[in-house]
Amino acid sequence: MESPQSLFAQGDEDLQVMKAGAMLRKVKSRSWKKQRHFRLQEDGQTIWYKSRWAGTGHSTFSVADVDVVREGHQSEILLSIADEFPADLCFTLVFRGRRSNLDLVAESPSEAQVWIRGVRKLIQNTKSMNDKERLDQWIWDWFQKADKNKDGRMNFKEVRTLLKMMNVDMNEEYALRLFTMADNSESGCLENEEFVQFYKMLTEREDVWRVFQDYSRDGQILTLAELEDFLKQEQQEGERSLEHAQELIDRYEPSENAKKHGAMSIDGFQMYLVSPEGAILDPQLLALHQDMSQPLSHYFICSSHNTYLMDDQLRGQSSQEAYIQALKRGCRCVEVDCWDGPNGEPVVYHGHTFTSKILFRDVITTLAEYAFKVSEFPVILSLENHCSMEQQRVMAQLLDTILGDTLLRAPLDRLVPQELPSPQDLKGKVLLKAKKIGGVEESETLTDEVTDEVSDEDEADPKSLSAEALRLNDKKSKFSRELSDLVVYCKSVHFHSFEYSRLHSKCYEMSSFSESKARKLAKDTGAEFVRHNSRQLSRVYPSGMRTDSSNYNPQELWNVGCQIGLVKHTVHICTCIACFLAGRKKEKVYCPKWQVALNFQTAGPEMDLNDGLFSQNGCCGYVLKPDFMRNDDSFDPERPQDRNGYTSLRLSIQVISGQQLPKVNHKEGSIVDPLVRVEIYGVFQDQAKQETSYIDNNGFNPLWNETLNFIVHVPELALVRFVVEDYDKSSRNDFMGQFTVPFTCIQPGYRHIHLLSKDGTAIPLSSLFVNIKISELTTEV
Repeated sequence: MESPQSLFAQGDEDLQVMKAGAMLRKVKSRSWKKQRHFRLQEDGQTIWYKSRWAGTGHSTFSVADVDVVREGHQSEILLSIADEFPADLCFTLVFRGRRSNLDLVAESPSEAQVWIRGVRKLIQNTKSMNDKERLDQWIWDWFQKADKNKDGRMNFKEVRTLLKMMNVDMNEEYALRLFTMADNSESGCLENEEFVQFYKMLTEREDVWRVFQDYSRDGQILTLAELEDFLKQEQQEGERSLEHAQELIDRYEPSENAKKHGAMSIDGFQMYLVSPEGAILDPQLLALHQDMSQPLSHYFICSSHNTYLMDDQLRGQSSQEAYIQALKRGCRCVEVDCWDGPNGEPVVYHGHTFTSKILFRDVITTLAEYAFKVSEFPVILSLENHCSMEQQRVMAQLLDTILGDTLLRAPLDRLVPQELPSPQDLKGKVLLKAKKIGGVEESETLTDEVTDEVSDEDEADPKSLSAEALRLNDKKSKFSRELSDLVVYCKSVHFHSFEYSRLHSKCYEMSSFSESKARKLAKDTGAEFVRHNSRQLSRVYPSGMRTDSSNYNPQELWNVGCQIGLVKHTVHICTCIACFLAGRKKEKVYCPKWQVALNFQTAGPEMDLNDGLFSQNGCCGYVLKPDFMRNDDSFDPERPQDRNGYTSLRLSIQVISGQQLPKVNHKEGSIVDPLVRVEIYGVFQDQAKQETSYIDNNGFNPLWNETLNFIVHVPELALVRFVVEDYDKSSRNDFMGQFTVPFTCIQPGYRHIHLLSKDGTAIPLSSLFVNIKISELTTEV
């Protein structure tokens, strides 16, 4: 048995050169540039590298973890050494999730091209694998891990070790029986194909078999009529069930004989259930499908706070890479904090802190390149302006020259807007959000400068400012006409009251709220907040006290229609022993060794909710609000039963089983005790959580068969989060995986939930199997 990637690598000249290996410089900074020997392993999937002085020590990474290869000086680190190494020697491997980029320099341009082409081919091949090939690769990877002496065979002792690695605590007698059944050669060892047979016996799904038996008259196949009945009764598909049943047989049934007779075997049935069509998230709603022609204020907008920061809010690194990662996630509102810099060049950083600085010019260049690679809909550039008049003019010039035609400079059709334009109208445009001198209708008759407050956040939350910032705020600041004229549909204004906004505010005026103020308004005057947000944009930013880059719960603000709920994408974790001990004592420290931090996106329910909401509609960064938040209905999230057309739903989730759950403790012999918790996020009445019992020592195929029931009053705003944890009776449970889905995107019936890691990346083959029923409540609850 050979892995799919290994077979692919055999016929490619570049990949054969990569297998032979090469000396490449690994670059971490202008002063840290060290040679490492890199080599593609025989599996065609793993890249191995080590220092010539490291002895037996080495590092590896999987090509499956690489998102893209950038060619030339396309990272800040490689740009910093451009005078030393030309672009044709340089390339960057960009990883998914929390891992930092890998910047490399080859010895020659031809060698660089071999590695650039080779890694790109491997990435493309990994993406194009079908389900069977992915499974074959996964099995091969486990075989390699367990085959300790690398003789291409596994004895029973190695198999027992493998079971522990795979989270299985199996009775030794039963394990030996499976081993013996797979050992067709009776050699006392499993060779490649025998190991595949062993794995298939190990992963037989009794839970799926029982469902299959409920609808199969002969217990061997599902006829077309029986499959149609299953789709109608269990998957609640209705009139299209017959047509879909035939499509599923054509798509997933591996047996040509069964296909000829219009039937589905247990293998085809299981392949359907683990496919995207059998997933909890309706694949049709993953694509762009919503009406994109409504005013901007009618959408929730994926947004980022302090976008420039890779680390914490006090001493972290500012980076263009942070903008790239945010935009690649579908973010449509990014933030730029601008301050006067040396040589007349504005800089971006978190003012009055020790965060590093980057050039405003470089941020806008990055925005110009990456703004529309993932989504074609408009990007809002939220400008926190602390610059002098002179440098504001420089900013205006840079915005104009770098962004060119993508920068919106005037109202569409030169008309004064009565309502905001739509995402469809603004495709491919960058909108500047900042202070503006006068209004859109007055732009042609105004003076060149005006006195006003320093920035939105300084104005809205003075308690969070340093003494220096307060002093600057008191002095007032002037705004240049050149910069002001670039603000069209996102004019920053002070919020007075909802009554004032209703009587005096323009649709293109938007206010920023601190999270505490927004929460208070949502609780005290929720219905008015909803109406306000049906006409104007609102921006809510985290408290200045969140120096650890934690996020607030955005659901509370989505409940009142706030479009721009800002999330912080990064957190600083230091690996030194002092910080580790301080963390165990729950102390806050600022470590002098902060440079050794590992960067990863801020994990937790808040980011999961954000990713869950914006996973629909093509991940375009815009999600249409429910109709009752867009029209004149008086919706109050505190009293959802008062709205027109109110109907509450019962959500019943039978948690049946788990498959190949990840290990959280990699100590030899350690096996997880998993439990599943289901959390509902939405209006206050819908907030709920329930969990299953835990299963002792089985992360490979735990079986729960427990049902959790919920009442949901506003399904249009609800998100459902599935969390798997490793139970620990003496301390806090360990996170294993999660998946968050909008309630309105849930497919009822027997579904698989494909789990994501803490940083939002997929965990291969790790899933939950559930049965979901959604029904209207017939009596008041």
